[in-house]
Amino acid sequence: MAFQTEFEFTLPKGYVDEDGNLHKKGVMRLATAADEILPLKDARVQSNPAYLTVILFSRVITKLGDLQTINPKVIENLFASDLSYLQDFYRRINENGTGRIKTACPKCQHEFEIGVEAPGE
Repeated sequence: MAFQTEFEFTLPKGYVDEDGNLHKKGVMRLATAADEILPLKDARVQSNPAYLTVILFSRVITKLGDLQTINPKVIENLFASDLSYLQDFYRRINENGTGRIKTACPKCQHEFEIGVEAPGE
């Protein structure tokens, strides 16, 4: 089995581009050390540390719908619920190496993994 470095996701609401097209399905790759370190040199991050998320996601999201490029402007225009979803997704894939979470049956304690999708899927 090959090591997985890219993970598909579906945004809860989706990104609406300037033409009114909705983009919900995307791909995020695992982050490298450079992805987390290099944005710290960006003036926008230095003046507003919360902007780190915008720069970081513009680096690790490799596909979003039919968009040709993912840049900070795209990430800035995501709905808050989509940004929150991506933050959780980023943590899961980079900490666990999977878009899945481990859980256990409350009755029999059998452990298993489930994929966590966006609400409404």
